[in-house]
Amino acid sequence: MDRTDPTRTATVDADTLRALVDAGRAPRLLDVRTPAEFATAHIPGAYNVPLDLLREHRDELRRHLDEEVVLICRSGARANQAGRALATAGLPHLRVLDGGMLAWEKTAAPVRRGTPRWDLERQVRLVAGSIVLVSVLGSVLVPGLKWVAALIGGGLTVAALTDTCAMGMLLGRLPYNRGVGCDLDGVVAQLRGDTGRQG
Repeated sequence: MDRTDPTRTATVDADTLRALVDAGRAPRLLDVRTPAEFATAHIPGAYNVPLDLLREHRDELRRHLDEEVVLICRSGARANQAGRALATAGLPHLRVLDGGMLAWEKTAAPVRRGTPRWDLERQVRLVAGSIVLVSVLGSVLVPGLKWVAALIGGGLTVAALTDTCAMGMLLGRLPYNRGVGCDLDGVVAQLRGDTGRQG
């Protein structure tokens, strides 16, 4: 586990987590990616609690998360944000899957797969890159458009420095990225065991 940075949640590597899962001692697995990303591929037995829902309802969710929890996203960035949010709600025993689903899949661990969709980070790169490209090309005719490209560049810089992404949060709210039934009541029912594990 990594405890060198106090702003980051402790981590668990994919091999250790896989050993716990294989031994039947899996912690509660919370996947904080969008429902679309979760439906594409997730660790069997994981619950989907999208980051925006987790942030907004962390106190309610905390009441249903007494045991050890491992937070999962694509690479670890969103899981660390979720860890900070749950830590402020007083939840102990939090860890982040180091390297996220990318690291999990590299170990050839079991993954439940669905319909492939673009992950949120790839969508951000497409939208940001397209805006910059159109702004730079359009600035030939309308010189002021170059400032749109500068604004996007500044936003990406802030996103990197703060480990947050406003564009990602906005894209995560699009219907393409939302899933049916991924609301607070549905998540709480699953965490209580009313409908069994998601995956």
